[in-house]
Amino acid sequence: MRILVTGAAGMLGHDVRRVGERAGHELILVDLPELDITDASAVEAFYERERPDATINCAAWTDVDGAESNEEGARAVNADGAGNLARAAARMGTPLLHISTDYVFSGVAPLDAHGGPRPYVESDPTGPRSVYGETKLAGEQQVLAASKDHTVVRTAWLYGVDGRNFVDTMLRLAGEREAVQVVDDQIGSPTWSGHLAPAVVGLVERGVSGLVHLTGAGSVSWNGFAQEIFRQAEVDCRVEAVSSEQMARPAPRPAWSAMESERDDVIPMPDWRDGLAGYLAARVGIGPAGP
Repeated sequence: MRILVTGAAGMLGHDVRRVGERAGHELILVDLPELDITDASAVEAFYERERPDATINCAAWTDVDGAESNEEGARAVNADGAGNLARAAARMGTPLLHISTDYVFSGVAPLDAHGGPRPYVESDPTGPRSVYGETKLAGEQQVLAASKDHTVVRTAWLYGVDGRNFVDTMLRLAGEREAVQVVDDQIGSPTWSGHLAPAVVGLVERGVSGLVHLTGAGSVSWNGFAQEIFRQAEVDCRVEAVSSEQMARPAPRPAWSAMESERDDVIPMPDWRDGLAGYLAARVGIGPAGP
């Protein structure tokens, strides 16, 4: 299959490339400046020239706090840029898979039949509280409106060997100090890009469309995640609990963003702890970047 990968220079893009090449696909790898997805005419001309069989869009404005002061820039990439790709792919009659985020939700945990918190599923209502979340939701809507064959994959707390991330930051800080302060009132599903990339490529290969949740299985607080990072890495560093209010940032973070899929045609991802183990192995070169 001839697959266009936009945002190929990013963290997830690198892993998608590795997985796609191992699977024998012909990949068209682009990022800025080769293709500016905010330029609709350039996107249209690119599709006419390259004629991919499918597209995986990893391109995004990912500066969550920066989006609060530059909504126009974030919307151009996350909403209209995704729409430009989706409409061009639809005109070619080919599917597009777009990566989205847990930030499209309000952060208020949905409740199960017993009144306890449960993970968000695809049919739960959205309610973004940040500009970043609003622009990502608008991108979802444009992608899904362009073709019934398109796919939106929501993921969360993503980390990988080819980009700055929470795990890398924690390990760096542990080498500089005896203790770190990490919020304990935000719960989510950490996701290793080395697990997400093959899952995404698999969705394209199987022709799965519509809205899909793909994260590391289970959930944990950022504080608990930091503790598990140090435990698995055998690092001696104390993790102190603080609140989101104490660590206030320009864009609000979802207090609850655990996600799972309710779909029968979606293969669950491995447990988030297994993802962390895979990342730590890949980070020191004793394992592949992805399975």
